[in-house]
Amino acid sequence: MSTRRSRTNTPHEIVERALELSRADGCVVIADEHSSANLRWAGNALTTNGVTRGRTLTVVATVDGGQGAASGVVSRSAVTADDLEPLVRAAEAAARESGPAEDAQPLVAGEKASADFTEAPAETSSEVFAAFAPALGESFRQARSGGRELYGFAHHEVVSSYLGTSTGLRLRHDQPTGTLELNAKSPDRTRSAWTGRATRDFTDVDPRELDGELSRRLGWAGRRIELPAGRYETLLPPTAVADLLIYQMWSSGARDAAEGRTVFSRPADGDGEARPGAGTRLGERLSELPLTLRSDPGAPGLECAPFVLAHSSGDDASVFDNGLPLTATDWIRDGVLHRLPTTRHSAGLTGLPVAPGIDNLLLEGGGSRSLDEMVAAAGHDGPALLLTCLWYIREVDPATLLLTGLTRDGVYLVENGEVVGEVNNFRFNESPVDLLSRAVEAGRTERTLPREWGDYFTRAAMPALRVPDFNMSSVSRGV
Repeated sequence: MSTRRSRTNTPHEIVERALELSRADGCVVIADEHSSANLRWAGNALTTNGVTRGRTLTVVATVDGGQGAASGVVSRSAVTADDLEPLVRAAEAAARESGPAEDAQPLVAGEKASADFTEAPAETSSEVFAAFAPALGESFRQARSGGRELYGFAHHEVVSSYLGTSTGLRLRHDQPTGTLELNAKSPDRTRSAWTGRATRDFTDVDPRELDGELSRRLGWAGRRIELPAGRYETLLPPTAVADLLIYQMWSSGARDAAEGRTVFSRPADGDGEARPGAGTRLGERLSELPLTLRSDPGAPGLECAPFVLAHSSGDDASVFDNGLPLTATDWIRDGVLHRLPTTRHSAGLTGLPVAPGIDNLLLEGGGSRSLDEMVAAAGHDGPALLLTCLWYIREVDPATLLLTGLTRDGVYLVENGEVVGEVNNFRFNESPVDLLSRAVEAGRTERTLPREWGDYFTRAAMPALRVPDFNMSSVSRGV
């Protein structure tokens, strides 16, 4: 009996058993096996570390009715074989009690199966930090001798997702995700600098190098300059560009655009002629720079699931699309709006191609200059600002995608190509769509960690942007 219990507690067996138990017209089961490891430090010393493991099972039941298919979704953690039948029945009850699903589509069909579907889940452990931890210790000693204190954390997670459907799909994806955030402070806590990195395995992250960059920034902050609010030539580093464009991506659903609710909306053609994408800005030039904003499940270093994994339905996702293949998609191509995200349902409503969201984002097509090289070219016709990162980003107006937020952990004044000191923080009011139209230079694309959205979206590659008139709407006294 113990052998049977062990066998049926493996992820693929859990998926198969849940599908066997289903009495619904259709069923989708997603087993997410997750493990994580972390390190935390403060004042140049490790404080905590730990490893966790867990499982979440999601069951989607679909029930056909006279007015259309209904769906019920139930997710629970720590599910074993003994918990399956109540979970499946709960999903079926939820489907029967709900009305017809607006996004109802036939479940994705096929006999496609991942070669490793029946294999054990991938896992992380403290070994992921085998080379990183000693280097971190060296960075503590380096910082201590330089009179600064390091704070931060490193987190690594691996999620193995097993997707099975009553229509025959058996798919699996292993997703490693690593983040490092490092903050340096002066002993009197009057100066602070931040940097972060996204990684798949911590083999490409050197905390000593990052500490060196933070030391340079704390040095810049040795001179303090007060500036008023206003419009300034501004250099946005890749992390800040990522935070703005991720929010833009989240706000770019085709249906909302076609129905006139977003920055990507425009009035239908005057003659009333129906056409794909009517009411949207598809085909409109958004930037004079030849920038391409794209997502690609196979992007090197940013690999993500090559099929839809939808645990719930919403404006930009549908549980009926689970298992749908994902391919490289250009959202903006050479400065022109090329695609808006669609589910199969919203594609049908708008007449646009099916283009589900993908869990990475890249902005390419800029120049080859590094951020340091862009700094050397800035501030020759007046003061320029170099930002570290943005935070507390919130939407003000969906019609223009006007966002507000704050600068954080270092805003630096650039004069005649040199950083000459640190200035006060600001509140900004800007639309990322409008920023793309006004940007006059994009630098070299590099992988980056979004500061604001790093808990939700880590796989990004962006260039720095130079904007001649970034709107610092008011002075902020925050750190």
